[in-house]
Amino acid sequence: MTGGDIAALIAAVAFVALVVALIVPIVKLGRLLDETRQSVREVTQGVLPLLTESTEAVTEANRQLDKVDDITTSVSKVTDRVSGVVENVTSVIDSPIARVAGVLGAFGRGRRRRRGLGRK
Repeated sequence: MTGGDIAALIAAVAFVALVVALIVPIVKLGRLLDETRQSVREVTQGVLPLLTESTEAVTEANRQLDKVDDITTSVSKVTDRVSGVVENVTSVIDSPIARVAGVLGAFGRGRRRRRGLGRK
């Protein structure tokens, strides 16, 4: 056996030792990947019902918001109408009240003048 043959033999033995040493980590890595795959399946099976429930909840929330929007629109219309009625009533009442107040004010001034003249 020459020196090259011995070197080749040592290299071959080292390579076999390396392969044998790597078999255990590779097998463990395979098991880890299998467990990971199983965990992903379980999580996926658990998440799908949650997504379905979430979708249903969001759909119901949107329905309720549509109802609230309709109510808000109706309240806004009623408020506008009440505001218009108040403006109309105010304009109708303000003029006669101002006239009555003017007449009463004039009456009161006239009365005070009479009292003032009668005392002196």
